[in-house]
Amino acid sequence: MKTKAKVFIIALILIIFLTNTAFAEPKVSLFGKTVTLEENSNPENYVFSLQLLFILTILTLAPSILIMMTSFTRIVIVLSFIRNALGLQQTPPNQIIIGLALFLTFFIMAPIATEINSESIQPFLKAEISQEVAIDRAIEPVRQFMFKQTRDKDLSLFLSLKNMESISQLKDIPTHVLIPAFIISELKTAFQVGFIIYIPFLVIDMVVSSTLMAMGMMMLPPVIISLPFKILLFVLVDGWNLIVKSLVLGFK
Repeated sequence: MKTKAKVFIIALILIIFLTNTAFAEPKVSLFGKTVTLEENSNPENYVFSLQLLFILTILTLAPSILIMMTSFTRIVIVLSFIRNALGLQQTPPNQIIIGLALFLTFFIMAPIATEINSESIQPFLKAEISQEVAIDRAIEPVRQFMFKQTRDKDLSLFLSLKNMESISQLKDIPTHVLIPAFIISELKTAFQVGFIIYIPFLVIDMVVSSTLMAMGMMMLPPVIISLPFKILLFVLVDGWNLIVKSLVLGFK
């Protein structure tokens, strides 16, 4: 075994130091451009590499951007409140809740996406504007959407934490200050809606519990009796229609 190991090591050394074979330079076609892995002193290649890294970073952060900078947060929390208020553990399933919230988000954010495409993406693809201008134009409709949903109190909180109380115009507020203010505003709004949703179902639970106690049926769990009545109430008032209508109109 030692002899075989020595022979392998010697052969490996000979292959590394004595071979004169030149391998072809790897080339990759990406976004209509050819990227060559070689040493090059041309600054444009490094600029393109940085742009490619930036694009890949944006794609990596896309789920977080979708969740935190759109209507998704409020919608998915309200839908979760509905399921808990009804007393249903896994109905509808998480996939249905997230899917419905996702498509409602697409519906609400469609006008903003159309504006971004016409004012930023298409001019950039046609080389009419630079990348910096395209980014500024793309973020502006999203900022306007977040400003409409953000409470002044939450915005003032993060401005004070950054010692920026002297700002008087919305355009001077940095995006990294606006985003957390928007998120906590959405959380508060979602919990307020969830509280209102809980009230009628809580009344049903109290009525059923009081009735069972008056009848002396102490060992029967009230949830078993109240669950069909809560589902019946939700169906009779067309709950899904009312909830979705309220959520969509809440962002107008």
